[in-house]
Amino acid sequence: MTTYTSEEDFVPTSDDRSIVLGDTLRDLAVVTLISVPLQLIATDLTVLQVLAGLAALYVVCILGLLLTKYLPFYLPSVAWISLVGIVLTLPFMPWAEWFTGLVVGIDFLAMAVPALAYAGLAISKLELDVMRRSGWKILIVAILVFIGTYVGSAAIADLTLRFTT
Repeated sequence: MTTYTSEEDFVPTSDDRSIVLGDTLRDLAVVTLISVPLQLIATDLTVLQVLAGLAALYVVCILGLLLTKYLPFYLPSVAWISLVGIVLTLPFMPWAEWFTGLVVGIDFLAMAVPALAYAGLAISKLELDVMRRSGWKILIVAILVFIGTYVGSAAIADLTLRFTT
């Protein structure tokens, strides 16, 4: 893990092609393994169902990362991973029912636990210094973002329910 000591040290890369596939796949495998007991707690799936579902999601991530790294045009890895998942589950694809059956019981909220735990542990001195300099204003912005996200999600859900029922 890289630790940045000043704002000058941190230069974000705008291109995911610089990712090191071996390291990324290793980290993804660790998160997948951490997700196994969480899935067993959060769902009624058997160990084999959990392993099959998480393996399927791992393969989707691998395919998305490979597309990100090797295609001649740039699209962020999260977009490629999403597109691979969408294509695999399109109703007219011959494998859609099989693939959906593998992942249908996976609790995605439970999978967020390791990511959120890592995000909490990865807060560096730089972020703490920025937070101290921002003071109480950043708290107000955070609260407004949370409220806006909640209200926006509720509005989308409400519209979806109105049109589908």
